[in-house]
Amino acid sequence: MKQKLTKWRLFTVVGLMALVLSGCGEPFLSTLIPAGEAGQTAYDLMMLSTWIMVGVVIVVSILFAVAVIKFRRKKGDTSIPKQVEGSHILEIVWTVIPILLLIILAIPTVIATFDLADTKAMDKKNEDGTTDALVINVRANLYWWEFEYPNQKIMTSQDLVVPTDQKVYFNVKASDVKHSFWIPAAGGKIDTNVENVNQIWLEFDNEKAADADNLFYGKCAELCGPSHALMDFKVQALPQDEFDQWVASMQAIDAAAAEAAPTDPTAAAGQEVFNQKCLSCHAVTTADARPEPARTAPNLAGFGDREMVAGILEHNEEELKNWIEDPEQYKPGNKMTGTYGELSDEELDQLAAYLMGLKVEQ
Repeated sequence: MKQKLTKWRLFTVVGLMALVLSGCGEPFLSTLIPAGEAGQTAYDLMMLSTWIMVGVVIVVSILFAVAVIKFRRKKGDTSIPKQVEGSHILEIVWTVIPILLLIILAIPTVIATFDLADTKAMDKKNEDGTTDALVINVRANLYWWEFEYPNQKIMTSQDLVVPTDQKVYFNVKASDVKHSFWIPAAGGKIDTNVENVNQIWLEFDNEKAADADNLFYGKCAELCGPSHALMDFKVQALPQDEFDQWVASMQAIDAAAAEAAPTDPTAAAGQEVFNQKCLSCHAVTTADARPEPARTAPNLAGFGDREMVAGILEHNEEELKNWIEDPEQYKPGNKMTGTYGELSDEELDQLAAYLMGLKVEQ
């Protein structure tokens, strides 16, 4: 008996903890703390559907309680209660009410669906082929993300940088298998397919971005392989003037700047190691003119300023060396493992020093 009571108590505690913890969230990751117009629209629809469901449960529970209490069989009563089957009034009531609830939910859902799918601003091009709207081409790969800013002629990866308080339009596609582009706090997810390009827009509110320290988390939301759960990226949401400064700094990383030898001897030696072992896959300039099939690894321009190593490890030399030494340990199934041969401890130190020195602002 005591064992059964203990099990029930444990079950109750776990149930209460699950209920309480389900309400926990962080502003950089939670759909329940929307950070922009698209996210707020999705949140409002979730709340509307939730309140409709809660209302239905409350009404049904009240009717059930009334029926049980008022019409319960009294002691000695053997009569049969009045039967109401075939009542046209009841049939109409419980048919019309669900229809009305569906209409209440459907109207704002349809309006929001068309609004969130409106990407016509991406098609309005100037004479030079650029757009007034900020457009970012997203390409998903096993297990990393590439971000191209065609108007600004910038190519980068893993860290997405966007301005606040304006719509940002995305062309999304995949280069290997199906993935899904998702920034939970900013809005809904969208599939990245190999055979076609999907489009979506998101907006990042400046005040909400400040609450999240101007950093949001993005994820792959489509099971794509053994390291699907580790296919993360970071989103830096900056005020317009800071975004403009970032663009100018990234554009300044031209081929000549990338080829210049670092002043630190260790980093300079690391550049030689990089040129021999890594340059065939990784670029370190933002203007990567190679076609998509040739871009088989993340662009490392500005790597020293990024938030994480490989999207999942702390951004420091020690974790960078751990990643380079054995990437399979951290992201099983990645395409980097075994492509560059063995590196000595000295070469790892040199390479890490070089990569951490790749900053957009010195």
